[in-house]
Amino acid sequence: MTAVPIAETVASLLPRAKAELTELVAYQSVADPAQFPKSECEAAAAWVARALGAEGFTDVAVLDTPDGTQSVYGFLPGPAGAPTVLLYAHYDVQPPLDEAAWVSPPFVLTERDGRWYGRGAADCKGGFIMHLLALRALKANGGVPVNIKVIVEGSEEQGTGGLEQYAEAHPDLLTADAIVIGDTGNFRVGLPTVTASLRGMTLLRVQIDTLEGNLHSGQFGGAAPDALAALIRVLDSLRAEDGSTTVDGLAADATWDGLAYPEEEFRKDAKVLDGVGLIGEGSVADRVWARPAVTVLGIDCPPVVGATPSVQAGARALISLRVPPGQDAAEATKLLAAHLEAHAPWGARVAMEQIGQGQAFQADVTSPAYMSMAEAMRVAYPGEEMQASGMGGSIPLCNTLAALYPQAEILLIGLSEPEAQIHAVNESVSPEELERMSVTEALFLANYAESKRH
Repeated sequence: MTAVPIAETVASLLPRAKAELTELVAYQSVADPAQFPKSECEAAAAWVARALGAEGFTDVAVLDTPDGTQSVYGFLPGPAGAPTVLLYAHYDVQPPLDEAAWVSPPFVLTERDGRWYGRGAADCKGGFIMHLLALRALKANGGVPVNIKVIVEGSEEQGTGGLEQYAEAHPDLLTADAIVIGDTGNFRVGLPTVTASLRGMTLLRVQIDTLEGNLHSGQFGGAAPDALAALIRVLDSLRAEDGSTTVDGLAADATWDGLAYPEEEFRKDAKVLDGVGLIGEGSVADRVWARPAVTVLGIDCPPVVGATPSVQAGARALISLRVPPGQDAAEATKLLAAHLEAHAPWGARVAMEQIGQGQAFQADVTSPAYMSMAEAMRVAYPGEEMQASGMGGSIPLCNTLAALYPQAEILLIGLSEPEAQIHAVNESVSPEELERMSVTEALFLANYAESKRH
């Protein structure tokens, strides 16, 4: 099997891939029934199941996972004695945020300036389409040389752990010799990259209460304890003067030894406004790949429009803490909760609820499967060598799979380069990256099968 027919086949399939991604993006599959109907996720799961069935997968199943969401599984048999590769993606997406800020509707795949825009286009509905393209290219050029398992998750973005719990209860389901997590991406467009590490995460909802009810700010303000002001003080305590994350007892001084992330490049990728400085200290790579990072994701308090002159009786916030490799997410959760309680002023009452949690992950990029991936990337991206970077985000399933299948090699690739703006408004995917990464995955599967024959 040579690279040229694979590349030509993938190129010829791109119009079909765009049509399919258009269909899949149209589902408003945010795994939070408080924001979008659960039926949207169920319809997306059914679409994925039909797509696998149409490709000849057997044992296709829509799995009801313990968190109330659905994951989709399928098996495609390969030659006798061939190794098994598990391909992962997720069909659930982040909320669109401010829909008015989208140039085109978030759930309508729209081509603009050489990119395809839509929520989930890169993260990670595009990742599932990448898997389909790779498999179709192999089938058109001699057949898929390995056994393929596919698992497409339905609640990765919410971090509620449904698939992890299901896998632990059914440990034989996802056994594989190698696992390709199609949910990360290249360091920049055109630079083939595997992800060497992922930060873990924890989500806490904190509620601050000080009064039995709101009070007139003129009559009581100045002495009555304001819950919103208390919450602001608590949240401010999570950062040092330079913006570094400061959770009592949580180390925040690790360094990144690997691919550098130049500050000017980061400023451009993050679209930092002129004159606004970056936060924290150390290299950018230290800050985004090797150290904890706290983010206030949302605050419940009166909006400016319609606000009344009142001292607030209660306020709450949703707080995310990214946890780097080498730190235990459960211990970090305890430290964060203790910090929030300790820093509440005026004896304000503090209540907390854990929403989600996932451990950090460290890959072994020296394993044999990575050699197969390096050769595939060298061919799919002429003139470029495979790079290994960190990723500040989290994929909780990775550690579950590593614990269940310690013999399996886990590789992390995908479509989420900086221009994709995943989790933000105007998310997009580069069709060129979709094409090249699909070629990469097809060549990897062929290389991996060949390596196992020797």
